[in-house]
Amino acid sequence: MGRSEEIENVEALKEYVIMGELSLDGSIQPIKGALPIAIQARKEGFKGLIVPKANAREAGMVNNLNVYGVEHLDEVVAFFADENSLQPVIVNTREEFFGDQYQFEFDFTDVKGQENIKRALEIAAAGGHNAILIGPPGAGKTMLAKRLPTILPPLSLQEALETTKIHSVAGKLPENSSLISKRPFRSPHHTISDVALVGGGGVPQPGEISLAHNGVLFLDELPEFKRTVLEVMRQPMEERRVTISRAKIALDFPANFMLIASMNPCPCGYYNHPEKECTCGPGIVQKYLNKVSGPLLDRIDLHVEVTPVAFSELSNQQQGENSASIRERVIKAREIQSNRYNGENGVYANAQMSSKQLREICRISSVGENLLKRAMEKLNLSARAYDRILKVSRTIADLADSSDIQPEHLAEAIHYRSLDREGLAG
Repeated sequence: MGRSEEIENVEALKEYVIMGELSLDGSIQPIKGALPIAIQARKEGFKGLIVPKANAREAGMVNNLNVYGVEHLDEVVAFFADENSLQPVIVNTREEFFGDQYQFEFDFTDVKGQENIKRALEIAAAGGHNAILIGPPGAGKTMLAKRLPTILPPLSLQEALETTKIHSVAGKLPENSSLISKRPFRSPHHTISDVALVGGGGVPQPGEISLAHNGVLFLDELPEFKRTVLEVMRQPMEERRVTISRAKIALDFPANFMLIASMNPCPCGYYNHPEKECTCGPGIVQKYLNKVSGPLLDRIDLHVEVTPVAFSELSNQQQGENSASIRERVIKAREIQSNRYNGENGVYANAQMSSKQLREICRISSVGENLLKRAMEKLNLSARAYDRILKVSRTIADLADSSDIQPEHLAEAIHYRSLDREGLAG
């Protein structure tokens, strides 16, 4: 700090927030949480914010605050000697945000066949429902799940800001990035720890469920995850937030995500396969399915059986429906739900309906009641499936722009309760 005498107006220091990790050679390294820091600096009336150059675009999203990016301490000293030595970062947040919203790496038009699975994911997207895909290796479970964000409604600016703040605090934003414009898709490996999934640590950090906020959390090979990891996820799924408590502080991280899981039907992967024989012994299949607890499955609305694609469909040159067309239908269904739940705190989609709302909103005719009763008796569906079927059937009705739940909507919803059937694994 031998150059401090060059600063003519020391009082100017009071008008700026200066953040950065200082190296011994005077270079300034990136930090975590530049966006929340910038928001707070504006809130407290500071004139400007000086941050590492790698964080400048991130902090520059905040308007009515001059943000300067620097690479060395000398630049900071020179700035306070002459405030014209640095130019504030200019970020056109809205232009960049709306320009990147529909630029996706994947698209449903790449998927051959699997029309029933596409339909199930469309329903999940339209109602905010959690889903699990059950099928043999190579059937396309992961490929389909990766394309789910392409049919979800685009992020609003408020949602994008929330999401970006979480990734900023976790240090997960790429260098020189600005506002996150697409819904997150997080796919942690099954060896993940409890803390890495839900958040925590000595200095509490958001976990994968918070990084998936406003987006999708994909758990591939669900039964391979440790039981304790899956159990700690149950409460955040219900409350859509996670609380990390320490001796001196308690932090709330948002965790409003869609859960998409996948699993093989058995350890070898070929139970009920149309061509290959299952090599698992007696009772092994049921034991494998039981690795996923009932309370967790209770929070998953759609159970989708994925079958291998036939060669005739793979060799078909005709392209499938693209993501944009499906997304239009999803957005229309979400608009119906937005009007329905207007004024209801914390409820924006059918998946969040309370039991009281369910009885008011999901009324069914006597024909529908008889259909549901027969299905529960014939398929030995568990009692927990009842509410889930009604919620999903309401979403199916919204996609069809129907004010009432029709018997055909119920029939399709019943089809998505595979894991509730007693004796599924023999």
